[in-house]
Amino acid sequence: MFYLNMNAIMAMLGMVVILMLTRRYPNNKRVLTLLFSVCFLLLFSKKLLVFYLIFTLLNYLGFVYLCRTKLWRTATFLFAILANVAAVFIGIRFFVMGIFQNPLFDTIIYLGLIYNVLKVIDAYYFAYFFEKKGQVPLLDYSNYILFIPTFTSGPILKFRDFMADSKKPYTVNAALFEDSIKRIVLGLFKKIVLVTWMTGVFNDVLQNDLHTHQSIFLMIWFYALIYFDFSGYSDIAIGFGRLMGYTMPENFKRPFLSPTLTQYWRNWHATLGDFFRDHIFMFFSRKTPSRLTAAGLSLLIMVLIGLWHGFSWLYLLWGVYHGLLLALENLFQLSTVNKKKSSKTYFYFRCFCTQALVTLAVIIYSPDHEAVLRIYRGLLNLPSF
Repeated sequence: MFYLNMNAIMAMLGMVVILMLTRRYPNNKRVLTLLFSVCFLLLFSKKLLVFYLIFTLLNYLGFVYLCRTKLWRTATFLFAILANVAAVFIGIRFFVMGIFQNPLFDTIIYLGLIYNVLKVIDAYYFAYFFEKKGQVPLLDYSNYILFIPTFTSGPILKFRDFMADSKKPYTVNAALFEDSIKRIVLGLFKKIVLVTWMTGVFNDVLQNDLHTHQSIFLMIWFYALIYFDFSGYSDIAIGFGRLMGYTMPENFKRPFLSPTLTQYWRNWHATLGDFFRDHIFMFFSRKTPSRLTAAGLSLLIMVLIGLWHGFSWLYLLWGVYHGLLLALENLFQLSTVNKKKSSKTYFYFRCFCTQALVTLAVIIYSPDHEAVLRIYRGLLNLPSF
């Protein structure tokens, strides 16, 4: 969310210049990137910085303890995860109580915290399975949590990959620099130009009486809107992250050419799907699961993803809807389609069916739940109440 502020953009570009000028010094990106993150948060909100310094330090202490302890490891591991989930609700409650007054703080505390809690959980998994071998310095751990390019909107960084990058010297060649700048410009164009225009069109149509064709249009239009919005943020984050010397995972991998929902969720917000899939399957099914187990875990994962987006009945229903579809794909062995072994007609027909199923529920991402219900009533030609 920082990317709509030109001062933030200029600050990150300035940080990239400093890293390039100091690239001959060992550990320049480890030290300077953390200093930049701390100063950035300090200028944005002193209370936000204090919150995250405490949050990071407490979790680092828990992380080190889990790496070293042999006593009650599983209980400690589960307690640490539950405590962080509770921190999300406490942090949001602080905003509701008016403790934080920054006009953008609602977005930063909500989105930033729910993304950073996932990173913290990934670090705890690493500590749980690797024990003493997984321990890292506080400098690198803090860098991982506070890394500004991915602070509020992802992509979700894997602890192991980020620590591996931290050990490498800062290197950005001409090709990487050019590609990263192009990604940043593309992301800004999506977010500032396309999303702004598309939001205006969406709101104009929404003000009218809705019938089936208007509701279908709004669903498809909103689907495209959130794609440009979120992929735009991802483009900017990936560009700046790479310019700061870290490998950034792709978050969108041609999701519209996914012939099944299973493949779709590996291509749309890929790092979120990977997180839940890796951590749920890793913990509950370390061996290859049966079809019935895979179906049940798919339902659980999608319900959790739904509640991660928002703790409401609509998001719960969204999770159940996608979870049941994924469960059916697993039960009937329809979770993959090999493009090379299928006819083009069949492959693109499956892609169309997948997109149709996604479009039916995508409007739930809208923060205006009253508008969501209006669109569904219009789709079914139901009267307003």
